[in-house]
Amino acid sequence: MDLFSQKPLSPLAEQLRPHSLDDVIGQQHLIGSGKPLRVAIESGRLHSMLLWGPPGVGKTTLARILAQSFKAQFLPISAVFSGVKEIREAIEKAELALQNGQSTILFVDEVHRFNKSQQDAFLPYVESGLLTFIGATTENPSFEVNPALLSRAQVYTLHSLKAEELQQLQLKVLSLPEFKTLSIDDDAQNMIISSADGDGRRFLNLLEQLIRTAQSQNQNIISAEMTASTLGTHLRRFDKGGDSFYEQISALHKSVRGSHPNAALYWFTRMLDGGADPRYLSRRIVRMAWEDIGLADPRAMQIANDAASTYERLGSPEGELALAQAVLYLACAAKSNAGYNAYNEACTFVKSHSSNEVPVHLRNAPTKLMKKLGYGRDYRYAHDEPNAYAAGETYMPDGMEEPNFYQPVERGLEIKIAEKLAYLRTLDDEANKNETN
Repeated sequence: MDLFSQKPLSPLAEQLRPHSLDDVIGQQHLIGSGKPLRVAIESGRLHSMLLWGPPGVGKTTLARILAQSFKAQFLPISAVFSGVKEIREAIEKAELALQNGQSTILFVDEVHRFNKSQQDAFLPYVESGLLTFIGATTENPSFEVNPALLSRAQVYTLHSLKAEELQQLQLKVLSLPEFKTLSIDDDAQNMIISSADGDGRRFLNLLEQLIRTAQSQNQNIISAEMTASTLGTHLRRFDKGGDSFYEQISALHKSVRGSHPNAALYWFTRMLDGGADPRYLSRRIVRMAWEDIGLADPRAMQIANDAASTYERLGSPEGELALAQAVLYLACAAKSNAGYNAYNEACTFVKSHSSNEVPVHLRNAPTKLMKKLGYGRDYRYAHDEPNAYAAGETYMPDGMEEPNFYQPVERGLEIKIAEKLAYLRTLDDEANKNETN
């Protein structure tokens, strides 16, 4: 046989691709009895949809099964490699198929990578019924898909495969005739599952790599030692610019805010393990200190800033310990968003009011002319007053009542701050009463 005429062996992921819903592993919330995709097939009514989920969980497989079940022409295009030309060619094929009495499913992988005009190009053909649109995306459709297209497609969320589902995949592989003599010990199995991180395609690729290694060494058992030496270091699934990134930083921030140090440390190390930039994490940690702790524990800001500086000095991995301890301190610290709320309220207040002039008694008077105009007259120097407080004095523009932006919480140092402010208000009240009398 001519060497160049031989077809390459299909990878395991392709060999084991399911051809019916009953063969699919995982996603039972979509394909189980009475669930949306099974109902669509059983009722004979197909609709446009967006399949949203991480890589390797069956988005393309489900689209192919739907096309096969409805005996529809399946036209796959990738937004990574395709443009307007490929879209037009797909439309022409759909029109030709319709003339022959066949419907068309247009499957667009990574649809979020198409720009607005490219996504809009599908709309008239979806509305006319020329084709059924199925888009696959790893990104949140709410942000990455045009509202017009989003409104015409049902969104279905796919989940990462669980450990037991990946084990089912493994059983399928080992049941193939050529691999029936092979076995995998428990430790190796756990290592492969951990490395796959819920990605079925990645799991099969890793397993295939190990099988080839075992065969080349005439081994019938895939051991933990073989797995460790063959796979090396595999980063968990982590898209630095995608949903996974923002979901995990959100989980970290909320764990700190919720005062759960162990959960906060988990998400922090998860992000480091996935390849997040420690400098980005250090900036987020400083932000957490100011937003969620504030004056309830001013040491939190100092510790967060010191940790960020320590990382800059030491780098990885030593500097990451400082960031980790800052995360723990912030999670354990007293919480207050009083300063955060006060700042936001003040910004809103200023935008909704005119630019009132500074009262004359609060103005500096560095020149004779300014003094002649009365600048600084009747200003009361707080340090010369009892308790270093000018009771009854006003600091807002004339005629404007002082807002109550800052309301300390009953936690941490803000308990003392609240007591002090309450005491100063009583001095104001007494001064105002005496002035009235």
